[in-house]
Amino acid sequence: MSNLFIPMTVLLCASMIVAGLMSIWSKRSLPIVMLSSGLVSLLASVQYLLLAAPDVAMTEAAIGSGLTTFLFFFVLSRVRGGANG
Repeated sequence: MSNLFIPMTVLLCASMIVAGLMSIWSKRSLPIVMLSSGLVSLLASVQYLLLAAPDVAMTEAAIGSGLTTFLFFFVLSRVRGGANG
């Protein structure tokens, strides 16, 4: 393993914790929660890539930060718009 593996892992984990704490302590909850959710998912996919699991990293990046964020905004627009059906 590389000498950078442990520092990168610590940096990614600390960044995920900071993003999670940002969503808890924010005043404007919705944008920060969505940003931190996408950020945690993206950092998790980088962590999976460092752990030599590229298939899991691609799935996490596609589903976690891409599809989930899009689906959340789609549902939110439907709920706020008062769409029926």
